[in-house]
Amino acid sequence: MDVDHTIIILCGGLATRLRPITEKIPKSIVDVDGRPFLEYQLERLAERGLHNVVLSIGYLGEMVEEVIGDGGRFGLSVRYAYDGPKLLGTAGAIRKAQGMLSSPFFIQYGDSFLDVDYSEVARAYADSRKNALMTVFRNEGQWDRSNVLYRDNTLVAYRKRQPTADMNYIDYGLSMVDGSVFNQLPENEFSDLSDLFEQLSIDGQLAGFEVFNRFYEIGTVDGLNETREYLKTRRRN
Repeated sequence: MDVDHTIIILCGGLATRLRPITEKIPKSIVDVDGRPFLEYQLERLAERGLHNVVLSIGYLGEMVEEVIGDGGRFGLSVRYAYDGPKLLGTAGAIRKAQGMLSSPFFIQYGDSFLDVDYSEVARAYADSRKNALMTVFRNEGQWDRSNVLYRDNTLVAYRKRQPTADMNYIDYGLSMVDGSVFNQLPENEFSDLSDLFEQLSIDGQLAGFEVFNRFYEIGTVDGLNETREYLKTRRRN
């Protein structure tokens, strides 16, 4: 089923945890079983019915555009939003790209491979009547530090920097937002999405949607190796 929403994928970070691999190549196109990782993400979006993609790029971003092009070979329309001369952070990059994003829109991290139904997420966002929705996964500290308190189908609190002991869930890596939440941010200045989402949770404007299939990520060497094995097996099947 087609999903009539734009998705922005955040691909602009320096990926310091993957060095030296990412000294000369951006993380989003690191080789995974013979292909740039971003190709797997784009194919998954096409399979799930999304067609309009904005790639937020910064560090070595021209390499991403050379590899992916206009997205036509994936059945997608891909456009590019460059940070510019300085890195703007995850929220700052979205703030700069706002003119390319029709509200509401999806946000996904450029190092995550997700098995999720985007149309279900869009419905949950609409039903929530809140300004933003974060998908969450019961993590129990297994893959990274849990940072979400989710109880009775409700996101109670989100704290990435200083999570509390009762937080068993984690930000899954896919959100949906009303673009107006970025209007409060200064233009062309660094700002982090986790700080914005934490404030939205404090204000009671961040809904939660639980997903049950684990995420794969390439943000660390261990994560990259695990993702390579998973996608290799998935291609064989």
